[in-house]
Amino acid sequence: MIKHSVGLGILLLFAALQTPVATAGNGGIESPQEIGPWAVGRTTFGIVDPARNDRPLLVDVWYPVDANDTGGVSLSEYDLVFATLQSAIALHEPPVSTETVRPLIVFSHGSGGIRYQSFFLTEALASHGFIVVAPDHTGNTAADLVFGTAVPLQQSALDRPQDISFVITQMLAKNADPDDAFAGTIDSTRIGVTGHSFGGFTSLAMASGYQAIPPDRRVAAIAPFAPASGVLGDIELASIGIPTLILGGTADITTPIDPESTRPWSLLPAHPRFRVDILDGGHQSFSDICVIADALLSTGIPPDVIDFLLGNVDEGCAPELIAFEEAHRLSRLYVVAFLKRYVANELQYRRFLNSGYANSHDLPVDFFQGTANGQPGENTP
Repeated sequence: MIKHSVGLGILLLFAALQTPVATAGNGGIESPQEIGPWAVGRTTFGIVDPARNDRPLLVDVWYPVDANDTGGVSLSEYDLVFATLQSAIALHEPPVSTETVRPLIVFSHGSGGIRYQSFFLTEALASHGFIVVAPDHTGNTAADLVFGTAVPLQQSALDRPQDISFVITQMLAKNADPDDAFAGTIDSTRIGVTGHSFGGFTSLAMASGYQAIPPDRRVAAIAPFAPASGVLGDIELASIGIPTLILGGTADITTPIDPESTRPWSLLPAHPRFRVDILDGGHQSFSDICVIADALLSTGIPPDVIDFLLGNVDEGCAPELIAFEEAHRLSRLYVVAFLKRYVANELQYRRFLNSGYANSHDLPVDFFQGTANGQPGENTP
């Protein structure tokens, strides 16, 4: 049974409390584990799918911004009900960079989560030149849990892949509209999907299809992390034919690596595929739940209330787990590098996607790579 991957308090307090790190070159390319060279903008808007009874979706978009458009622009603020907190990175709706067309990445949140639950990654991706869009999956958000409007998980499993396809369609429509802020900014041939927990299922389903919902052939690569892969059947998983990165934590008790990562890994056919197990990583090591808990404490909210609101803080912040800052660094390293290589088609990022890099940098991960015979191996991607 899928657990809610992010607690009720995410509705109240998901803040962009991330300190930018100076970008370091790595043999002439930007280090994927650090904040990239682009300034980042953020905007929020609603869309409605008329084909599904006018289903509403609220979306965030993070995007690259030209340096000369940053002057005098305020930092983006996350409305946390009890307070507003400023992002340390994202600016409030500056013009989208028109220097070049950009790859598009769609992020899918966890069950009972919210679209900006993993801002440590979505903001970083935008700083590396991606346009990143994340919808609230209506009926399966923190707000739905609070207000009693949550739909059964079986229904959300059907809704989610269609939500992502609709978001892609809407972003491409904005790209084609000469009057839109995103006009001429997206490369429709370079699209990827990533997501956490139930969003990891969603990422996989974009490539496999789910029940009667076909795969979205516009998606070039997927990067599910802590995926709830058990929702998908063996035949569905075995049909995935695009580059895939599966990221998990060895201490995850909500979607444990065995079987939630090992099963899809064993079924995926022989195409570029990677699996990274972060040692001592928990389920919430891939979200910003620890920052949220600290921010709540700083407002004077009692710890027992925080436990009630968040529910599963220990799955990301317990002392026996890897430090969440380290988990975020490793997640950025592999997700940014993978999407750079297989969505942005920047071949030089393949240097990060092998066990030699992990071993030479003493990274706390187990790294696996697919080979032509379908077994784990060490081929260069």
